[in-house]
This record gives sequence, structure tokens and C-alpha cells, in this order.
Amino acid sequence: MAGGAVAASDRTNACTHLMDPNRKWYNNRRLMALHGWLFLLLITSSTNGYDGSMVNGLQSLTQWESYFHTPTKGKLGLLSAIQNIGALAGYPFAPYLSDGIGRKPTVFIGALIMVLATVVQTASQSVGMFIGARFLIGFGLTFAANAAPMLVTELSYPQYRATLTSTYNSLWYSGSIIAAWTTFGTFKINSTWSWRVPSAIQALPSVLQVLLIWFVPESPRYLVSKGKETQALRTLAYYHADGNENDPLVRYEFEEIKSAIEFDRTVTANVGWGSFLASPGNRKRVRIIIAIAFFSQWSGNGLVSYYLNKVLSQMGIEDPTDQLLINGVLNIWNLLWALLASSMVERFGRRLLFLTSAGLMTLFLTMQTICFARFKISGEVAGAHGALAFIFLFYAAYDLAFTPLIVTYTLEILPYNIRAKGFNIFNFTISVALIFNQYVNPIAFAALSWKYYIVYSAWLAFEVVFLYFFVIETRNRTLEETAAIFDGKGATEQIVDSAATHAGVTHELGIEEKDVVSHENESEK
Repeated sequence: MAGGAVAASDRTNACTHLMDPNRKWYNNRRLMALHGWLFLLLITSSTNGYDGSMVNGLQSLTQWESYFHTPTKGKLGLLSAIQNIGALAGYPFAPYLSDGIGRKPTVFIGALIMVLATVVQTASQSVGMFIGARFLIGFGLTFAANAAPMLVTELSYPQYRATLTSTYNSLWYSGSIIAAWTTFGTFKINSTWSWRVPSAIQALPSVLQVLLIWFVPESPRYLVSKGKETQALRTLAYYHADGNENDPLVRYEFEEIKSAIEFDRTVTANVGWGSFLASPGNRKRVRIIIAIAFFSQWSGNGLVSYYLNKVLSQMGIEDPTDQLLINGVLNIWNLLWALLASSMVERFGRRLLFLTSAGLMTLFLTMQTICFARFKISGEVAGAHGALAFIFLFYAAYDLAFTPLIVTYTLEILPYNIRAKGFNIFNFTISVALIFNQYVNPIAFAALSWKYYIVYSAWLAFEVVFLYFFVIETRNRTLEETAAIFDGKGATEQIVDSAATHAGVTHELGIEEKDVVSHENESEK
């Protein structure tokens, strides 16, 4: 077992000395335009968040429950899990589309499928039709969710890459908020439109993407990989340097992208599925990616994310209006904490945020379990109130790392040639974890009540140990530098030196042996 890497030195972003200090997102028209296009990609996560919260809200609507004959246990689990089952069906194809036809067309295909599926969901006449529509929503979301965050991280201005990519998953809560308050607002509609309206609104982000995605620039890294270097350079120059193709930052970015892609193709043969097990660096990547994907869903958060009404009912909060109100407030609370954490990822680093998040979650879930137990065993109302308070504290802790960082960290540790496939592994793992949660949680919670929380409290303690030993700090690096540190100092220096030489700039890497994976140690595993 390799020890965890210490935090990187307190230096500024690796490309800071190449950037125009006067070029900011709020005073440069082309950066503002770029961020507008990136926002169109970021709202992909809102669609996913909307779905989870909508399912939560619909369970509190008597009109929805009566129309579908009050689904319970297995059927309720299927209604929640079917979206992720649909996602599983899309995983064999998503990375090949992203790498084959490009990030933009893949987002379009996914968004179009989701628009059509949402129409079917809104018009559902039976539970089977509703389930089928949700399957298609998950299928389409797979394509959009594979390509959109990659395009965000590959297009972003270096100074803002980590924050923007972290914002992607944080905006899950924006969709969740809209769904929560929509279901709260339609609660008093005395017809099936009380649940059809929320179903229809789910299509809005996808409709915007279908209409506008073709105006978004394509990933320069995708363009370089397809031999379209002139177009890649033009894209970088237009958005990162006001069209100046000889800008030092643009020249360095362009040459670093070319060097990294060529290095992975020719030196390390970092292509195809087999490469994930072929080298120590890739094996460590896969281990971390699978772990944080499972951790993001198996930390006790799945109970509240999809079954908040059941949890609140067990706490004695049974009024549907109160449940919907708590759901709405909780999602606003989550969004604020997640966006705050997104803005801090470069200041505090990934490792510190992961460890702080997991440690506080362990503490708060344990306290929530104790309060919940006191209420169920002795009927103390204060116990129920305490458990509710610790739900909010638990989510604040979760949002420090497991909302903003899981996508950011996964994408930045993967080299371009295997990024789409590696991100597919991440999303596939999340879907498997979610399907398990959505099927097992309602059954286990109904049978064990507060005792079920003990399982997650113990699991969280394991997460802290794993994260301490295996998460490596990656802050304040370019995308190519971050990916390369897993392949050793030599690989990183070769890519950076080649890029700096061809770009005609000086570039201080500032990397130390402690910041990279040790091939000697890893090869023993």
C-alpha cells in the first residue's frame, strides 16, 4: 500500500506566468462568451439532479401515488433505479462516440434522446410507460454526461478549469432545486398535471442544448487527436488570447496538447481498454476512479437523495407539505456549499477537501444515527429534530468534496487518449452503485429503520482510510501535467520540456518526487 502524497507546494497555477494578468472572465468578451458556452454544457448535470429530486417529490404527491397505485418496495426501487439501468445500456457506446465523432455531436445525441423521452414521460398513461420513458432518459443522459464535462475541462481557460469542472457536478443541485420547488408548487393541482408539469420541465436543459450546442467550440484536444491542428490552434487563440495565435500561453497549451497525445500514443501505448491494466500509473488511476465513484453514492447520501420522504416519515415528519418544503430547503443548502467548495479547489487542494469531507461525514452520520435511534426507541422529539439537523450538516460535509471534486479529479488524472473510456468507467461505477442503492435502500430501510445507518457509518470510516493512502494532490497544474504525474516524473518532464521547447517559452514545472506515483512501489502490486 502506497502512502498518500502530500499536498503540492503553494505555487500559483502552472501557466500563470504565461497568462495576461489583465485577462479575466468578467472583463474579456471572448472569455465571457466561452463561459456562456461552457454553462450550456454544465447544465447537463442539472438534468440528472432534477431527476433525483423529482422522484423524491413525486413520492410526496398523493396524485402521483394514486395514479400509479402507490408503488412500494420493489416497484418503487425500480421506478428510481430504471434511469440508471438505462444509463448502463448506453455505456458501451458513449466513449466511442465522444472520441469518434466529437464531444459536441455526442452531447447533441444525448440531449435529443432526453427531449423525446421526457415527452413520453409527461404523457405516460401507465406505470410501464413511465418506467420506459425514464429508461430512455438515462440512456440519453449517458452520452451527454460522458461528453459535456470533458468538453468543459478541455475548453476552459487554465486559470478557471478546476473551478468550472467542479461546478459541473455542483449544478446537480440546481436541477434538484428546480424539481423540488416545482413539485412543491404543483402539489395543490388536483389532477395528473401535478406530476406531469414537473415531468415536462425536466426537458428544458436538453432543449437548450439541442438548439444551441452547434455554436459551442469543439475540444482542441479532440481536434489535435484527429489531425485538425490548425483548427485546434485557432480555437485556443480565439478564446484564450483574443485571436492571437502567437500568444505564449496559446503556443504552450497547443504544444503541450500535441506532446501529451503523441507521448501516450507512441511511448506508453496509452490507448484502448487494455491500457488501464497495463501500467502502474493506469492501475492506480482505475483504483481511485472506481473508489471515489462508489464513495460518492455509498456514503449514506443515497437514502436522503432518493427517499427523503421515507426518512422524514420515520422521524415523525409525515405532512407532505413539510416534506416538500424540507426537500426544497435542503437542495438550496447543498448548492450553496457545493459552489463554495468549487471555488476553493485550487486554494485548498483535492486531498485536503476529500479527507475533510469524509471525516466530517463519518462524524455527522454517526450523530444522526444516535439521534434517530433515541427518537425511535424512546420517542424523544428532540432526537428527531437532532437527526434532521445532522442531515443538513452531513450534506454540508459531503458537498466539500464529493459533489464538486469527483468529476474534476477523474477527468484531470486521465490522459486524453483514455479520458473518455476512463470517464465511462467512472459513470458506469456510479450507475451500478446507484442501482444497488435504489433497489436495496428502500427495502433495507423499511426493515431496519435507524439501524441501517450503522452500516454506512462503518463504511465511511473505511473511506477515510482509503482516501488518506491513495488520493494524490493535483492542484495548480495544467490538464496535461496533472494526467502525467501518474506516469512518473520522467514522463511529466518529457511532455512539459517538449511543449516549452516547441512553444519557445520557459516553463517551471515545480514537480517533486513526492508528487508523483512511484513506479517502483506500484509495480510490486
